[in-house]
Amino acid sequence: MEDIRSVLSQFHSKKKRENDLQKSGKGPHSVPSSSEIPDVFFDVILQKVKLNRSEIILLMYLYRQVWCRPNLYRAHGIGPLNSYADICQVLGMTPEELGQHLRGLQNYGFIEAVRAGQYFVRKYFTEELDAQFNQNYDEFF
Repeated sequence: MEDIRSVLSQFHSKKKRENDLQKSGKGPHSVPSSSEIPDVFFDVILQKVKLNRSEIILLMYLYRQVWCRPNLYRAHGIGPLNSYADICQVLGMTPEELGQHLRGLQNYGFIEAVRAGQYFVRKYFTEELDAQFNQNYDEFF
């Protein structure tokens, strides 16, 4: 008859400890997933607008949050309220860098501040492309 310890050692806990995740090198997004990004971003925006790497990362973060995840205000293109500290931690930026990149994206017209931490994010990135693709955000603005 088998020893109870040897039987139990074959079964692993369903809960992963944070230390186990760090040791394995897998982060919170270790399961593959996908988010839809319009081809127009790659074909038009990246060619015409000179965004730096951090601006692209921030824009894709906000875009995914608004258009690719469950969101009550998706029809209007508005993201939920964010903590700047959380965004900085996730994207590896300082608050000063985050503020600079948010202002840059606002200057290009890709996003608009609704209130602190909440943004209107264009689905097709520019007003001209919104018109071309008949995107009107339910006449919210």
